[in-house]
Amino acid sequence: KIFQAVVSCIGGDGTIYIVPKSFETALSKLMNEIQSTFKGLGLLIPYCWKKGEACVVRGSDTVWYRGKIVEVNGSTLQVQYIDRGYVESIPQCHLYPTTFYTGVPPFCIPCQLYKTLPIGNFWQQDAVDYLQELLKNEEVEIHVEELPDNPWDKLSISLYFGGISLSSFMAYQKYCVAEDYQDIEKLGLFEGDFSPSYMLQPLPVPGETFPVTVTHLVSPKEVYICLDPSKNLTKQSDTERTASHDSESLDKALKWCNKIVKSLPLLTNFQKELPCLAEYVDGLWYRAKLLSITQLVPVQILVQFVDYGTYLVAPTSRLRLIPYHLLKYPAQAVRVRLAGFKPTSDDKNVERIPYSPEWSLKALWAMVDCVEGKRLSASILTVSPEVTISLYGDDKNLVHLKLIEMGLAQLDE
Repeated sequence: KIFQAVVSCIGGDGTIYIVPKSFETALSKLMNEIQSTFKGLGLLIPYCWKKGEACVVRGSDTVWYRGKIVEVNGSTLQVQYIDRGYVESIPQCHLYPTTFYTGVPPFCIPCQLYKTLPIGNFWQQDAVDYLQELLKNEEVEIHVEELPDNPWDKLSISLYFGGISLSSFMAYQKYCVAEDYQDIEKLGLFEGDFSPSYMLQPLPVPGETFPVTVTHLVSPKEVYICLDPSKNLTKQSDTERTASHDSESLDKALKWCNKIVKSLPLLTNFQKELPCLAEYVDGLWYRAKLLSITQLVPVQILVQFVDYGTYLVAPTSRLRLIPYHLLKYPAQAVRVRLAGFKPTSDDKNVERIPYSPEWSLKALWAMVDCVEGKRLSASILTVSPEVTISLYGDDKNLVHLKLIEMGLAQLDE
């Protein structure tokens, strides 16, 4: 059984409490019923609480939850939120004994990692804190490995976040030992022992119009585009549906990578075109590839972010090994040439693009204004020797017409 779930909390003993996504609607309905039934304060008269007794508890957010007494200690009780898993010390005035809703099983499931032995035979506090920071309130993929003999005991699972096995990752961090040694390999850090590259983005058929965004401009004539199915209000093609799913899955995988990036080793192999993770100026890490070493002391590497087309010169401290599973998504950015126009000899602006001097910087900035933040669409004319497209603005007119009006380009028949 494989299903998606949200991690509600990590117990002090390392128990992973999960709420299956399929339970969320029923849990929300139950919570609404509880709020309608219980209002005001908890029980204010003396009451003899017993261990294991059912109750409702008023949380610090003033919302009522189902609870169970796990320990009685004077006026303060240890209470477990049975639909969330966590245990808190609660004053008696925030509790109410009830037999309501006891026929509804808890929505959260206690779990343990399958064939995974914590160092010292129990999860150390720093490991529990790390699990809590990594997983709490996050959506993960659960693989059920073994059912408990007692239905109230823990479910044995393999847990995957962003395509990474949690057992493998915690073993890599030296918090535990995974008995299934093959599982260690699933962490899959790519070190460049062989040379896979990122897959190319599948493109729509020539002649079909599809929504795009421009993510980077090399010159007014050469740009990087990303397919943008989210902006398409008509029915999507198979290519666009695939691109949309890949983009969403990649975003989730990258979000997880950013959470664990400090645990990934720094890059030590600098071969050209090597896939890696690189830190951008916004402090986040993205998929990239190495292009060249620009400086030896200190070492500076030119990289390109494959999902945007942008370039960056970065020190080695901002480059890390990339997990294998991030290589299965196609590079989101596609380099294309725009058809229908060319540089004009009438453009007398002195400031030119250094690597493309046939174009003025003014023409480049004019094209930036035409495409930045705009709802664009494209139609492929040719795919060989390079992808050539017609690019249309949100007014459905060709974007380069503005440059021609400004005398920065001319029509190219």
